[in-house]
Amino acid sequence: MSTTIDTIKEQISNNSILLYMKGNPQMPQCGFSSQAVQALMACGEKFAFVNILDNPDIRAELPKYANWPTFPQLWVNGELVGGCDIIVEMYQSGELQTLIAEAAKTNQ
Repeated sequence: MSTTIDTIKEQISNNSILLYMKGNPQMPQCGFSSQAVQALMACGEKFAFVNILDNPDIRAELPKYANWPTFPQLWVNGELVGGCDIIVEMYQSGELQTLIAEAAKTNQ
């Protein structure tokens, strides 16, 4: 039987760009998720997402697994990048665009 942690590991390994968020990219359910989505969408690459509001088990377990207490969480190539503040800072500095472009290339 698959555990929630197994599900999380599978999601992270199967998606080179993955955002755990509240809501979905078209309808974010919190300001932080909205900012993260805007920065990611501005990078111009497809990304996967998991709505933690629809997945209470993931919402409960991911912070322990990631050792990161808040949402959204951006994972790129299996590594936790961070939450909203880090995503926005990286976008403003140009780092996020490079990271996302590289991850999208490896996924093709």
